[in-house]
Amino acid sequence: MKEDCISISSHTKVQDVIKDFIDYQEEYPFFICDINDLIYKVELWKKLFPRVEPHYAVKCNNYKTVIQVLAALGLGFDCASRFEIDEVLSVGVDPSKIIFAHTCKPVNHIKYAATKNVSLMTLDCKEEIYKIKTHFSRAQIVLRIKYDDPNASCIFGDKFGCDPYIEAEEILKVALEQNLKVVGVSFHIGSGSKTAETFYGAIKAARYVFDIAIKLGHNLNLLDIGGGFPGRHDDLILSYAKSINDALNEYFPDQSVRIISEPGTYFVESTFTLACCVQSVKEKNQIDAPTHYNYYINDGVFGNLSGIISYHIEYVPRPVKIMEDELYISTVWGPTCDIIDKVCDNILLPKMSVGDWLIIDNIGNYSSVVATSFNGFGSTITYSIINPKNKLLLENTGIFKSNYFIDLKTNECHPTIT
Repeated sequence: MKEDCISISSHTKVQDVIKDFIDYQEEYPFFICDINDLIYKVELWKKLFPRVEPHYAVKCNNYKTVIQVLAALGLGFDCASRFEIDEVLSVGVDPSKIIFAHTCKPVNHIKYAATKNVSLMTLDCKEEIYKIKTHFSRAQIVLRIKYDDPNASCIFGDKFGCDPYIEAEEILKVALEQNLKVVGVSFHIGSGSKTAETFYGAIKAARYVFDIAIKLGHNLNLLDIGGGFPGRHDDLILSYAKSINDALNEYFPDQSVRIISEPGTYFVESTFTLACCVQSVKEKNQIDAPTHYNYYINDGVFGNLSGIISYHIEYVPRPVKIMEDELYISTVWGPTCDIIDKVCDNILLPKMSVGDWLIIDNIGNYSSVVATSFNGFGSTITYSIINPKNKLLLENTGIFKSNYFIDLKTNECHPTIT
């Protein structure tokens, strides 16, 4: 199979696709990237957040096909480094559709942004003003404020963002003194946020800073509501839409203010599924206790499953093949020699054998981008799939040519991106 192509499949379940792909695999883990799901997420976003222009957070998953598809569908991009900027520009994205959303940038990254005309960027302190003034004086500045969801998996307030009520005004005054153009306000309530209502409070705080900036003489026209959106297929996103839309209607009713966001997990968490092969099996001998199996698979916390440690994500593998057999208490381990390389403990699985495959769903966010090659493990292939209807949709964008797609039956592909 070809990794740099999109495979055409009429299967409605990724599990059935994985069954087909297993025939082409050796004992390496692989991702299935469901482009149909990605397109669905874009369409859903437009319905739920009609005023908000999404700028995909490249840091979440930089798989090139994802960037290409989102670019073809007209999305903007949130980049945190010159390397991410380069990745996005390489697929033909206009610099005006990028926000350099890192408040503490290396000087050479600022210079690089200047050469590429990526002018929209964030800051949260006076020192960054002087740095940007020196190296990119025509930049358009977005002041990042601090407003955290205390229940988020990853809270940013200790590292990024100024206090909207204590620090923001002084920073805005210095920007004015330095003749630096401040165009907007941003915030990020935290990755893996749990409380939709936090957005309401954050947007209210942003309005407060907006009003201060305007009184000082800045001409603000942009609000960036950051990321933190859920990415699984449930109704949770609906509560986020209500909280955000209500707040925008109350505090930013002026349609001339451009509203953008930086979702990453929302777009890719459910889009990616990981397939792992069972490499070893051990039966745990216990006296007067139920049978317990240990399974060793070819991916773990040092690879694509690091979210178990860094974000406390609970991944629960399930068999590729549907089995009606008895279920046993099971522990699933990663492939490395480190004892912390445990995927999950005390779950119920049928009796598995060496060579059987397991599926892990909802694993597109912060997985491959932070994987290591510890112990020499870490090689993962990604295959993309699409149905015939969405294939035509992408072809009609003028970005993807028909020879970028592959029929699973022919296994031929000569990718072209215009």
